[in-house]
Amino acid sequence: MRSGHPAGHWRVKLVLHYDGREFYGWQMQSDRRTVQGELSALLGRLCGAASPTVTAAGRTDRGVHATGQVASALIPERFDERELLRALNALAPPDLWIAAAERVPDPFHPRYDAVSRTYVYRVGVSRESQSPFERRWCWPLGRALDSERISAATVHISGDHDFSAFAKSGQPERGVRCKVLSAFWRAAPGAERILEFEITADRFLHRMVRYLVGTLVEIGQGFRPADELGRLLEGAPGLRAAAPAPPQGLFLARVHYTSGHSQDRARGQRGSE
Repeated sequence: MRSGHPAGHWRVKLVLHYDGREFYGWQMQSDRRTVQGELSALLGRLCGAASPTVTAAGRTDRGVHATGQVASALIPERFDERELLRALNALAPPDLWIAAAERVPDPFHPRYDAVSRTYVYRVGVSRESQSPFERRWCWPLGRALDSERISAATVHISGDHDFSAFAKSGQPERGVRCKVLSAFWRAAPGAERILEFEITADRFLHRMVRYLVGTLVEIGQGFRPADELGRLLEGAPGLRAAAPAPPQGLFLARVHYTSGHSQDRARGQRGSE
């Protein structure tokens, strides 16, 4: 249980959408515009006091978007959910939108209480994806991928694996195993020129989705054998993942919780893309 917060406050759970192009990631920086900094400042303006501490389910990198980021903060009792939602969106910049505000029990933590997260990565596979109205929110590859090859490679991803081959180096203290619940490709709804890679896991290593997509795209282009992704997961010597896919194609789509936001779940799960 948390304690010591000001009397007359309640905890709000916020669902956020943001266009990551003009943000230097989620986490507060003293000299850079970030999502956490922007949201904290908005709440501070509404509360008429020091900006509240805002925590999130995942620390998205610079340029990464969200359509389902979850954050929480303590809010004065004078606001209810509807008033808070309306006021935040009236003040929010065009690249940040608060989709929902919900009162939750004080012990709720958006990161530690999450049981899984879903990311979506969008790849443009036709020349039309290079249009300025498309390329901002996808990797504008501009060429087709071999669907059979990428599907065969993607099968290896689901399950409990060591994903150290698909992570930015320098984070050994966090561990390298993740349990992927599902991973698959599909045509984007209403836009067959865009392929979407969707992955749900209990946790993610830093840039894991982008390294996976970069490698899968090289397999789909015929630059790597289809079984190479599986061999990377097995730790085959002498193999390296492809360079990470660019950030503008990646979206934090959903954060999953069990009902009641129980605090009894295991601590230490992280979302880090």
